[in-house]
Amino acid sequence: MSFARRLPSLLFLTVLLGLFAVPAAAESGRLKLVATTGMITDALRQVGGEQVEVQGLMGEGVDPHLYRQTRRDVTAMTRADAVFWNGLYLEAQLEEFLDRLGQRKPVFAVGEAVPEKARRADEVYPDQSDPHVWMDPGRWRYAVLAIRDALSELAPEHAEAFARQADAYLEELEAQDAYAREVLASVPEEARVLVTAHDAFGYFGEAYGFEVLGIQGFSTESEAGLARIESMVNVLVERGIGAIFIESSVSDRNIRALIEGAAAKGHEVRIGGELFSDAMGARGTYEGTWLGMIDHNVTVIAQALGGEVPEGGRLRRLAWAGGTP
Repeated sequence: MSFARRLPSLLFLTVLLGLFAVPAAAESGRLKLVATTGMITDALRQVGGEQVEVQGLMGEGVDPHLYRQTRRDVTAMTRADAVFWNGLYLEAQLEEFLDRLGQRKPVFAVGEAVPEKARRADEVYPDQSDPHVWMDPGRWRYAVLAIRDALSELAPEHAEAFARQADAYLEELEAQDAYAREVLASVPEEARVLVTAHDAFGYFGEAYGFEVLGIQGFSTESEAGLARIESMVNVLVERGIGAIFIESSVSDRNIRALIEGAAAKGHEVRIGGELFSDAMGARGTYEGTWLGMIDHNVTVIAQALGGEVPEGGRLRRLAWAGGTP
């Protein structure tokens, strides 16, 4: 099955014209980079440090599965020194554009740095991998290393700085992973079931021993049918699951349908909190970083499912500090 999208000829002409722009790095002395998702934007800033300028295309609450490039995005990407994206069919609507752009300038799909043997396969399309690799620090590490290597290739004179900054960032990943393991271990084993709007937390579940049930699959492009909703309602009722989670970048319509369906069968289900799945929090906030995003998710999940969590999360910086988020 082909997932390719055809570009309007006018848009592609715009791309070609943009390729003749003056190289951005020559103007500022720093690499000018564009990243698709917030998670990649944050990693580039952490690893690149003062040697890079990074523009992120997708902000708070944006669903990358459905995102389409704007004319401004096209201009930014064609004038940048390099473009970084997740790949693995996460940015489905951008895929053809980025494939073509990659024939003209450096374009890096950092999610694809995760070895194939470490990726989850789609049950419906076995040749498609789960793109949500940032949900597990152990897998996200591969993307960070790929970013370090790409930046060193683009600006070898700063390779030592990129390596040093990457090492510091990886230490933070390891610290966050250790915190997650400690806090999530406090959740009673029978309560370690994570029900969300779509299947974005599979790597999270594998890393921390949680069963993950998404109403939709890897992508939010496919709608959940009535049969899927009814099946999920039956699971909630039969297993006595009392908390399910909404996502900041996905409509809560299906989650509400589960709650109403369970109530109709005499079983009360509450919203355990809002999680960051495909987008981080607002820029300039702690939750608007990868560390804050994962800290928030771990803390909210553990709290809602009966675990013990410190107020404010690992670094005591979360805007949410307990109770129902």
